[in-house]
Amino acid sequence: MELVALLSTGQGSWSQVAGLISQGEWDKIILVGEQYAEKFDAGKPAEFILVDFNQPIATLKDELITKLKEKITGIEVALSIASGTGKEHMALISALLQIPVGVRFFALTKEGIVEL
Repeated sequence: MELVALLSTGQGSWSQVAGLISQGEWDKIILVGEQYAEKFDAGKPAEFILVDFNQPIATLKDELITKLKEKITGIEVALSIASGTGKEHMALISALLQIPVGVRFFALTKEGIVEL
């Protein structure tokens, strides 16, 4: 399964993404973020989608659809939105559903990776 992870704001949220990447077995890793997030070290091969979170939500959603559609090959993705704001979450989830691709939420807990 492909992992799509948002890299934005939120204290400790990048460590959540790093843990999902390091402990999971993903067919592909797709990271979404602004330019400052390009410095994130996934520790594994990953593709980065550069976006501007300051644009209007509908514009952001449309950009995400365009950029994600060419990268996602499966019929569903594992999604991490531990990082980011509500606006960013809504745009990303809406984009994935409109591609269309199924969404399964994953998080890293003390017990390991869990599907929510």
